[in-house]
Amino acid sequence: MTVGLLLAAGAGERYGGPKALARDDDGTSWLLRSVQALRPCSEIVVVLGAEAEQAAALLPMSVSRIRADDWAEGMGASLRAGLAALASTSHETALVSLVDLPDVDAAVVARLLATATGPRDLARAAYDGVPGHPVLIGRDHWAGVIEVATGDRGARDYLAAHEVLLVECGDLATGADVDHAY
Repeated sequence: MTVGLLLAAGAGERYGGPKALARDDDGTSWLLRSVQALRPCSEIVVVLGAEAEQAAALLPMSVSRIRADDWAEGMGASLRAGLAALASTSHETALVSLVDLPDVDAAVVARLLATATGPRDLARAAYDGVPGHPVLIGRDHWAGVIEVATGDRGARDYLAAHEVLLVECGDLATGADVDHAY
């Protein structure tokens, strides 16, 4: 059982506001689009922080919410809060995604989920050979990721020190995140 863990807590300082509240020109909510992308997972948990109440109001009731109290520290704080909350569940793997990946959809998530075998998994989407998100993290790695996740680095250092299966998804998406409003 893989839980989809969506990190959506940041203030989006470079972007100009919380990305959990951002919308495309056509009105599409980034938060809801990201939740839809995680639908192949057995459950979806969203980590909120900046403007948490406003963002939570956008989510369907079927989506669990976690608040990262130290969200202002960066993505690492959101990842720590999410994985720590999942430790008390029966999930063996977490598929971690970000709210600012506009073209990462359910097809990318499904391809990554197809590689899931159990609690020792470490896999991530790659786009034309370049590692990106989402990232599949087995339960056996959660404590290690929590220990090193700081600032905006998230699991980067942990993943660099371990063998990670790259799952090519460049035919499905670019995996590019959005950091600036235009």
